[in-house]
Amino acid sequence: MSTQILFIRHGETEWNRVKRIQGFIDIPLATSGLEQAERLAHRLADEAQQGARLDAIYSSDLQRAQQTAQPIAHVLGLPLQLREGLRERSYGAFQGYDRDEIAERYPDEYERWQSRDAGFAPPEGESMRTFYHRVMDAIVPIVAAHPGGRVACVAHGGVLDCVYRFARDLSLEVPRDYALLNTSVNVVDFDGGKATVKSWADVSHLDTPSEDDTLRKIVTPGL
Repeated sequence: MSTQILFIRHGETEWNRVKRIQGFIDIPLATSGLEQAERLAHRLADEAQQGARLDAIYSSDLQRAQQTAQPIAHVLGLPLQLREGLRERSYGAFQGYDRDEIAERYPDEYERWQSRDAGFAPPEGESMRTFYHRVMDAIVPIVAAHPGGRVACVAHGGVLDCVYRFARDLSLEVPRDYALLNTSVNVVDFDGGKATVKSWADVSHLDTPSEDDTLRKIVTPGL
């Protein structure tokens, strides 16, 4: 019996705008992110009225995810269930810096990071392999708790990346060519230990473009 999970990336933060690595740092949503969260909640409420129920809402315990999930929980009258395992990857010493700053401060580590070595961990951080297994281990009991159900998991771009790779059987070393957008709805069915992506990167509830963190920050000449 399959379980459908709506994986939702948190709304925009000020650090998303400047492409600064957040990781475990507990950054709140920007005003734009709060507005995105409200739009998402209205969308899911409308879908629920049309019969697309949600049985539960799970969230990373970091506040940018909680602030995105809370309006959904409120409009649907569901408790918000926090899971530390749904946190973003811990980037350790890289946290708080953008890519250019990391390259300058940690040139050797930066090269290892960019090589996509799944076993590489930033100083005091997690490797991609450790992160991947941590995320998938957190999802297994959620699936088991809702056979035949439909739930939402509000988390982070890195978490969505792990889920997509699992569903498509992609190596952790393969460069990403799919979007991880703020407040995007990404629908995945789980059945018998396998996963199928039903839809991805849906931001139809937004009236402005949603960001993807792979892009570098834009520097305006003269500023």
